[in-house]
Amino acid sequence: MEIRCDALLFDVDGTLVDSTAAIERTWRRWAAEWSHDPDAIIAVCHGRRSKDVIAQFVAAEDVARATARLDELELADLAGIVAVPGAPELLAGLPARAWAVVTSGSHALASSRLRAAGLPLPEVMVNGPDLRHGKPHPEGFLTAARLLGVDPGRCVVFEDAPAGVAAGKAAGAAVVAVTVTNPASALAQADVVVPDLSAVAVAADGDGFLVSVRCPAGSRG
Repeated sequence: MEIRCDALLFDVDGTLVDSTAAIERTWRRWAAEWSHDPDAIIAVCHGRRSKDVIAQFVAAEDVARATARLDELELADLAGIVAVPGAPELLAGLPARAWAVVTSGSHALASSRLRAAGLPLPEVMVNGPDLRHGKPHPEGFLTAARLLGVDPGRCVVFEDAPAGVAAGKAAGAAVVAVTVTNPASALAQADVVVPDLSAVAVAADGDGFLVSVRCPAGSRG
């Protein structure tokens, strides 16, 4: 599959970095402290803002305090975080104003995890806590496109979670999903699904870019 675009918009966790083990460790520790079932939380936490997840499990007056505690736990646990295959090569070939990060996490957390994985920080980063609406709402991707000065419909979104895929599609972008944290069946709304970013190549194409996606045998796209 080939997609022409003006910019590439990336999620962080599960897309650029494999942080699944760290995420689940911190949620389990938080759940133990707050006396909640960790498996119930992990089932709904991926790809969403922490405060939106926490609001499902604690009283409204406790959300801010509980979210602050989770933030502390996440920033303290960067063990085992690595780049998703293909991410270093893909980012290395992109001009600074050609890509952005759109993540449900805070700026501090996303930056820490990117650094832990040995990946560069973008000039444009849109963070869930700074937005009115988290994924699956398209606000994050629409904001990133605006900051880059491009039409959202001329962007390619890279995601790993159903909420992020839905947000990218709602923004009008083409969506490439990777199966780092979710099976392909959960990402069916994406335009194409691949195992990781090693299946993606980007080349200059006039004033924009040509994204080439190598689809696994038998997959959509």
